[in-house]
Amino acid sequence: MTLGDSIDQALADARRRFSDANPASLAQFNANADFMPGANSRSILYYPPFPLTIAGGEASTIWDADGHRYTDFIGEYTAGLYGHSATDIREAVDEAMRAGISLTGHNMLEGKLARLLCERFPAVQLVRFTNSGTEANLMALTAALRFTGRRKIVVFAGAYHGGVLAFGAQPSPTTVPFEFIVLPYNDAAGAVARIDADGADIAAVLLEPMLGSGGCIPGDADFIHALRDAATRVGALLIVDEVMTSRLGREGLTAQIGVTPDLMTMGKYLGGGMSFGAFGGRADVMGLFDPRTGALAHSGTFNNNVVTMAAGYAGLTKLFPPEAAEVLSARGNRLRDRLNTVATDADVDLQFTGLGSLMNAHFVGGDIRRPEDAAGADPRLRELLFLHLLDAGFYTSPRGFIVLSLPITDSDVDGLVDAMAGFVSTYASVLVKSGRALLGS
Repeated sequence: MTLGDSIDQALADARRRFSDANPASLAQFNANADFMPGANSRSILYYPPFPLTIAGGEASTIWDADGHRYTDFIGEYTAGLYGHSATDIREAVDEAMRAGISLTGHNMLEGKLARLLCERFPAVQLVRFTNSGTEANLMALTAALRFTGRRKIVVFAGAYHGGVLAFGAQPSPTTVPFEFIVLPYNDAAGAVARIDADGADIAAVLLEPMLGSGGCIPGDADFIHALRDAATRVGALLIVDEVMTSRLGREGLTAQIGVTPDLMTMGKYLGGGMSFGAFGGRADVMGLFDPRTGALAHSGTFNNNVVTMAAGYAGLTKLFPPEAAEVLSARGNRLRDRLNTVATDADVDLQFTGLGSLMNAHFVGGDIRRPEDAAGADPRLRELLFLHLLDAGFYTSPRGFIVLSLPITDSDVDGLVDAMAGFVSTYASVLVKSGRALLGS
C-alpha cells in the first residue's frame, strides 16, 4: 500500500466514525438540503461528509445536535472573541432592546461606539458603520476611487477581503469587477516596482497585514512599510483590512508595525458578536460620506442598529480593553509555540503560522511567506486533523485555522496541545517526515 493509499484509508475510517456518531446532524443536513443548495447559506461552513449542526453554546463550549460537547477553538472565525452568551454583552443587548430595536433614526448608542473606535485606533479620525467586513471593504474602495479619480486597485494573491473580494492568483469568480492588479504577498521589491510603474492609475493598495483566510501568514514589516511609502509616493490610498487582525494589538496590527494607513476596515468581534463592519480613516477621505457636504451616499438599514452598537461598546469597554488584546496575543503566541514543538519533536512536516490568537496548520516544511509556499500540502491531512480534533472534543476549522477566544482556559489549551500530540502519534505512519517527499499521493 502506498503512502497515498494509507492516507485515503485513514480518512475513510475517520469519516465513517464521524458519520456514525452524528445521525441528528445528518438528518438536519438532509432536511435543509430540500430548501437550500447544499443545505447551506455560508460556504465556509460546509465540509464532507456533512457539517455538524450546532445546537447551542456557552462561554468556550458548544454542543451539536447529537449532544456532543466541544471546546470551541474557531470562535466564529474570529468574530466570537467573547465566547458564547457573555453576560456583559447579553445584558447590554437586553437593555438596548427594551428601548426599541428599529428606531428609524440616529440613536443614543452609535456615537459611543464610534468615539471608542476612533480613540482606540490611531488611523481612524472618522468612522462609518456597515453590516459586515465585506461591506466595509467595498465602501473603503469606493471612497478611494472617488477621492483619487483613478480606477486600479492593488491587492495580493491569497487575500480575502470578504465574500465578493477574494483573490488567488486572480480574483475569484464571485469577486466584484473592479480593475484589480493582483501581486505576490510579501514581495516588497516586486510590489513597489509595479506600483511605481502604474502609479498614475492606482487608486488604492488594499492589504491584510496578516493574511487571515489565506493561512495566517504575517506580512513582513519591511513589506508593509514599503507599501506605505509607495502608495504615498504615487498618490494612492493605503487601505488596511484589519477585520481579523485588529485584535492582535492594543491599536491593531498595522499600528504595532509602525504604519499609519489612509483607511482602515474593521469587523468581526468589534460588534460584540453581532453583524458588524466599519471603515474609517483620514477625515478628508471620510468627508466624502458627510451628507451635509459629501459626494457619496452610503446606505444600510441596519448599519447603526442598537443591538450591535450596544454589544460592541460593552465588549470593548468591559471585556476587551486595549491591555486585554496584549494578554490574549501573548497566550496565543505561547500556544502556537507549543503546537510547533509537538510537530518538531515528531519530525513531521507540520507547522503553525500566525500571530497572537490566530494561527493555521500547514502540512509542509520550510518557511511560509506567501500562500504558494504552502500549496504543496496534502488537503487530506488537514481534514484528518480536523476530524481527529472533533473526536477529541475540540472544534476547529477544516482548513486548519485555530482561534483563541477570551473564555478559553489554560486547561482547554493544555487539552488541545495533548490532542495535537495524539494526532501526530496516531497518524505517524501517514505523516510526511521532514525532508521526505510524499510518494504515491
